[in-house]
Amino acid sequence: MEFIDPALLIYCEDHSSKEDSLLRKITRETQAKVMMPRMLSGHLQGKLLELFTKMQNPKTILEIGTYTGYSGICMARGLGKGGKLITLDINDELETMVRGFFEESGLADKIDYRLGNAMEIIPTLPGPFDMVFIDADKINYSNYYELIIDKMNPGGIILADNVLWSGKILVDKNQAVDKNTQAILDFNTMIQNDPRVENALLPIRDGVMIARKI
Repeated sequence: MEFIDPALLIYCEDHSSKEDSLLRKITRETQAKVMMPRMLSGHLQGKLLELFTKMQNPKTILEIGTYTGYSGICMARGLGKGGKLITLDINDELETMVRGFFEESGLADKIDYRLGNAMEIIPTLPGPFDMVFIDADKINYSNYYELIIDKMNPGGIILADNVLWSGKILVDKNQAVDKNTQAILDFNTMIQNDPRVENALLPIRDGVMIARKI
């Protein structure tokens, strides 16, 4: 995931709005208590999500993959009056930690945190969605997309994390790839060829795909 010189990354962070004490606390506790802390959105991506939310002014956001709540809090901070974030995760072991962070943020009334299989929950959600953030199991990225695209309002934004997959997407065509890498390759190709959206892949952190429904 380290595509940029560390000194340049520090410079970018130093010239971005600062993390507050709660986001720093989430980072510390995730690193200390949770497996695979690299999954945390972190400073730059969190601020990007917050700014996108403020610019988009969505009524309803769907997040697929809550993890420890960092990204959800960032997006919830960008919501206007009456806005709602629905965030889904399958890991109930993190529930107490996550709900505690949501309460501490003062935004719990804007956040609908649901535990369970997103493939089963999403079809029950009526929508429409103005913004979706996908950051869950890579195998189902394309499936999540197909479940949500018809529930998106025109002009709605879909963001998907980890689409550069630590550079593993740069593979020789004759080389065998693991199933997660193939899932990301298939997802990126699907977005690129979907006439329902216009898109850009940003080399931020581990890559963020942005698709706007036409």
